[in-house]
Amino acid sequence: MDNQFESCQAVAKKHNEKWFNELLDGSLRLLDVGNVARDALLQTKERILEFQSTLRRRRGSRMELAKEVEKYLTCRKVVKKAMQKASQRMQSNFKEKSNDSLPIVTMLKGVEKTTILAFESLLTFMVGTKLQSKSSSWSLVSKLVHPKRVTCEDEEANEFEKLDAALQSLINHKTSQSDSTEQVENVQDCLGELESSIQNFEEALEHLSRRLVKTRVSLLNIFNH
Repeated sequence: MDNQFESCQAVAKKHNEKWFNELLDGSLRLLDVGNVARDALLQTKERILEFQSTLRRRRGSRMELAKEVEKYLTCRKVVKKAMQKASQRMQSNFKEKSNDSLPIVTMLKGVEKTTILAFESLLTFMVGTKLQSKSSSWSLVSKLVHPKRVTCEDEEANEFEKLDAALQSLINHKTSQSDSTEQVENVQDCLGELESSIQNFEEALEHLSRRLVKTRVSLLNIFNH
């Protein structure tokens, strides 16, 4: 361990300040992406809890459900936009840096690449697909209040996409009081599954952020000795 630390010190002293600064800047950008993702998960979870509360209180009047769908879709739009911007910022960090064959440099490159791939997986999960690609949130809410029959496509999906599909089915379903029960229960199930997945991602994100902070502190210690 002492030998490895001395090797790290040697790297810093052999005119590798530029490369270490790139690593430090990269770790800071990744921490910023993590903060954006954490905020997005929190916003989504809060919206899910409010949606679940509305469904438990009533199983919802058409207008009440319409309002909750509108709020959820607005939240999804904000989250997607934030995640897409975060992804672009992260991609600007994912580039080949100065060539260096030293083992410690190769190891740090690998850590950074693995971290970026983990964040990409999270961002892909959160962005999901395109419930709103053919319709605005307002037109979807309008369908919920005045439903029309349309065909829904079945596809493999993550929890965000499953909820999107369940909402689409609810919106497009011709309903009576009893007829809509199955659709509402499906939405409730999807909300519960998404909430559970978000909890798992929050824990993973917290672990990843702690590792990034630890790595950044280690780099600063190496650079300052």
